[in-house]
Amino acid sequence: MAARPYTAVLIIPTGIGAAIGGYAGDALPVARAMAQVADRLITHPNVLNGAQLYWPLPNAYYVEGYGLDQFAAGRWGLRPVHQNRIGLVLDQAIEEDLRWRHLQAADAAQATLGLDLTDYTVTDAPLGVTLRTAESGATWGTIANHDSLLRAVERLIAVGADAIAVVARFPDDFGSEALQNYRQGQGVDPLAGAEAVISHLVVRTFQLPCAHAPALTPLPLDPSLSPKSAAEEIGHTFLPCVLAGLSRAPQFVTRAPAQAHDLWAEQVDAVIVPATALGGSAVISLSRTKTWVIAVEENTTTLQVTPEQLGIRAIRVSSYLEAIGVIAAHKAGVGLAGMRSHISPIQPLVK
Repeated sequence: MAARPYTAVLIIPTGIGAAIGGYAGDALPVARAMAQVADRLITHPNVLNGAQLYWPLPNAYYVEGYGLDQFAAGRWGLRPVHQNRIGLVLDQAIEEDLRWRHLQAADAAQATLGLDLTDYTVTDAPLGVTLRTAESGATWGTIANHDSLLRAVERLIAVGADAIAVVARFPDDFGSEALQNYRQGQGVDPLAGAEAVISHLVVRTFQLPCAHAPALTPLPLDPSLSPKSAAEEIGHTFLPCVLAGLSRAPQFVTRAPAQAHDLWAEQVDAVIVPATALGGSAVISLSRTKTWVIAVEENTTTLQVTPEQLGIRAIRVSSYLEAIGVIAAHKAGVGLAGMRSHISPIQPLVK
């Protein structure tokens, strides 16, 4: 009898300076390798987005963070699709030249990738994005005009959009130390936290897939740029990876009836997360089930939230390469003790 499909969830929280996955799609190699071992890989845009660079993974589920939290808690399911029709929201604050760059990227996605987009809409007021940094070093942000964004999304849903791409004008801050550190492959992505606020709002309100691409003035050339940040500096827009990801992002199932191919939290076999970033809702929810929690020590972050602090039983591994080995053993039904050089004999059960 064939085993059921093996499902892994790869989580690298946004805006916490993760050594792997905290930059411009630099966790995509991890996702590609993991998707070769797991039958189904659930992850979020922060892992798969690399501006104009992306990689199609047929067995990967592109799930926004708030939706992933709801899935892990058992409230929502994930329903695979063949194709979503994507609606594009542009912030009124985007300058005309920069707006055309994004519209041309959207046109190219239709002509070159065969994606299906509705006509776009512009918000009726500037979204007013501001950026913030917490004492831990993690980034977050706010938008001043939530209602303007929601009205724009409603217009797109009315013309048949199944998924929403948002492009908001983010503040330019060429001289900031945080930006310079990020370009050198250090520190925290200064935009990531605010991006999460935008996509969370849309998914929470409409229960549709959503992802965000910031609109920014292109930065001046820096010959010393880190490879981990370089994907964001090879063009005028970060939109292509968002459109590619949303094109086949699963729909959220929030009510009965369920369908045969719907995916639910009880089907998750393993969740993989940085060893100092286990405080997220999705990890905590999955840790209360039979899901294996795999904590990767090599992927350091600005946080210090360990499995031991939370009372979570986790398998600590040194690297993602080792995590992939653990998944392979789990999928094969091989106990991890049998993979070690020394095996302790079984002992009498203590009453």
